[in-house]
Amino acid sequence: MKRFTLILLVAVMTIIAGCGNNESGGEEEASVESIKLIAAHNQTSTENPYQDGLVKFKEVAEAESDGAIEVEVHAGTIGTEESELVEKLQTGGADVVLVSPGFMTQTGVKEVDLFALPYLFTSYEHWENVVDGEVGQQLADLINEKSNNDFKLVGYWSAGVRHYYGKTPLQSMDDLDGLTIRTQTSGVVANYWEQTGAIPTSVAWGELYQALQQGVVDSAENAYPYFVQQNHHTTDNGKFITETGHDYTTRFLLVNGEKFDSYTDEQKEIILKAADESVKAERAALYAQEDEYKQKAIDEGAEVNEIDRQPFIDLAKPIQDAAAADMGVEDLLQQIRDMQ
Repeated sequence: MKRFTLILLVAVMTIIAGCGNNESGGEEEASVESIKLIAAHNQTSTENPYQDGLVKFKEVAEAESDGAIEVEVHAGTIGTEESELVEKLQTGGADVVLVSPGFMTQTGVKEVDLFALPYLFTSYEHWENVVDGEVGQQLADLINEKSNNDFKLVGYWSAGVRHYYGKTPLQSMDDLDGLTIRTQTSGVVANYWEQTGAIPTSVAWGELYQALQQGVVDSAENAYPYFVQQNHHTTDNGKFITETGHDYTTRFLLVNGEKFDSYTDEQKEIILKAADESVKAERAALYAQEDEYKQKAIDEGAEVNEIDRQPFIDLAKPIQDAAAADMGVEDLLQQIRDMQ
């Protein structure tokens, strides 16, 4: 009788344990550990593709983790300069940031300037094939390696196709001679504009409207969704837009590599999935806004003209060759050209 009772008790305990495992989803399905991520971009307006991308990152990360991964999105509130965001990523003040190649070179990873070369890409299709393919992966690996794991690239975003806009339209390259232009003032970008005859000038993005309005600079260059949102086209020195199409821009979505490595496998998987979805959302928003903001500029009095780009392209090629040789990425440049 005692033996029967013991057997019955063991059976009941086994059933209870089994039910407990089923209710919790099994012992192997551990819940995601809680973390909070600060995600930031440098644009002060929330009506832009950067914001759309980071909001999608937040939505996916929080949904996939059942809220265990909390994401706080900052639109220009912890830094309107990309150099500030890079510094915060390194020091722990931010966990996910968006930066351009030009600011990444300041960290010692000069190879990333490859993607900043004028007229490197011929279309969005060409750009996507490059960044989403082998070349993009090689550059991502270089960033991680050369930065000693300070930076891990988790996605390629775009900031649109950049065009000239200024106080006078361009009919030929000669019209740039002596004009000050707000752009990057060092590296391959500055070198290119100097070769056109323009004078690269440094102005903070948040101060550019006033600089154009007051004649501090004669012109600038950027993509429609960004300079139209800032009303640059309404100033005397920004109303003439010439579609030079000199840069299909690349932006890097970065996390701190060392910190990323400290996360659990579940956290890593969710963050990477959120990054992938943010890439899709940001690009879709950007592509839609290109036409929308071009029309807005025209409707509000800006004048848009096209130009023969071939002289600009011809000027860019030897600059591309020299820069790639200096960076030691001649093979990557050739791969990009072969994919046109």
